[in-house]
Amino acid sequence: MSFSKFIRERQYLHNVSGNTVEWYRHAFKWLPSENPSTDELKEAVMRMRAKGLKATGCNSAIRAINAYLKWSGSSGRIAQLKEPQLILPTLSAVEIKKLVAWKPVGFYHRRLHLLVLFLLDTGCRITEALTLRVSDVDMANLLVTLDGKGRKQRVVPFSFELRKALHRFVSEYRKPDRLLFASRNETQLGRRVMLRDVKLLCGRLGFTPPARTLHAFRHTFAVNYLRRGGSVFHLQKVLGHSTLEMTRRYANLMTEDLQAVHERVSLLS
Repeated sequence: MSFSKFIRERQYLHNVSGNTVEWYRHAFKWLPSENPSTDELKEAVMRMRAKGLKATGCNSAIRAINAYLKWSGSSGRIAQLKEPQLILPTLSAVEIKKLVAWKPVGFYHRRLHLLVLFLLDTGCRITEALTLRVSDVDMANLLVTLDGKGRKQRVVPFSFELRKALHRFVSEYRKPDRLLFASRNETQLGRRVMLRDVKLLCGRLGFTPPARTLHAFRHTFAVNYLRRGGSVFHLQKVLGHSTLEMTRRYANLMTEDLQAVHERVSLLS
């Protein structure tokens, strides 16, 4: 009963999204009861690890469980696991050039190409792109309104080159009140479907898709934004992060950037 009461309060008093509600429900499945002991909390984490969850996946569930424990007045808490700081996967300059230069033919390939351009040019999440409506795109001012996590809208700029691609696609295939990236029947596209299509496109263009393929476009945008002189504070706004610390994860500069800096600052150069 406590689980459902907590979720109802979050849903109706805090107005969390449906995705957040599902996140809570999934996390609570690891707990044996609504009033877990310290040992049961430890056992829950060990079961997560035994099932193959990585540290990031465990920490996601732990954050939800800790929020519930605080709400219920319990003194118990689960410590976050230490996450490995890995270099985030990105697309190389050659791979970006191949994707941008691709000449698609037909509705499905043109839609795929526009999605690739949109992800590269705005740094948005794939879910934000797939829920975007044509009316959210301000062609005159080169701005797009995105619905981010936690129902937080933000307005981000896009380039003149992207506007040309948007205009061509919209004028031929879309109406103002419809989804920008949708099926022939105007239904919303699934993330897995587009992941499959993007991976196939990478293979067709002669390179292996990066790990976390769709999110790698976001990483690529962030790295290149900073590489070309963008501010990390502006990047935070564009990416829709609530804290600067989240943005710093995307600020992993490539090895060649570090080498170039080292040549300038080395005492032996």
